[in-house]
Amino acid sequence: MTQSTNRPPGKYYEELNVGDTWETKSRTVTETDLVNFTSFSWDTHPMHTNAEYARNSPFGQRLMHGPGVFAMASGLEIGLGFKEGTSLVMLGMTWNMKNVVFIGDTIRVCEVVASKRETKKPDRGIVTFDLQVLNQRDEIVQDGQWVIMFSRIPAEFA
Repeated sequence: MTQSTNRPPGKYYEELNVGDTWETKSRTVTETDLVNFTSFSWDTHPMHTNAEYARNSPFGQRLMHGPGVFAMASGLEIGLGFKEGTSLVMLGMTWNMKNVVFIGDTIRVCEVVASKRETKKPDRGIVTFDLQVLNQRDEIVQDGQWVIMFSRIPAEFA
């Protein structure tokens, strides 16, 4: 098998610098998102599925599932493209739910390279990212850190 000579569009470990910052496009949370996530996850808590129950709650309306917001944020983030063909694996994360998200809220992700470290293997490195999910009012609804292993620049692309 021959190795590809086409350079992937993503950034390699060496091309990521502490402080690099990105912001995704935005996405509005829909009723369909809530229904699809409920079906997929089997999370039928009445705060998500029962309008009357939710109306009588402190929030006054149904909430999008926290893990569903995380999934949408992950999709928005991967759309930035800088991991395409260069990230190898997510090694871990910490994640916090800060505020609720309602149907009709619009979210986006802000991401910063927080730190980098070398590994024992010379063909890869580890990058830690700080992420914030913000709503249309610039309120942080979720945040955390992702730790991701990246390829180093192969000799044929150096």
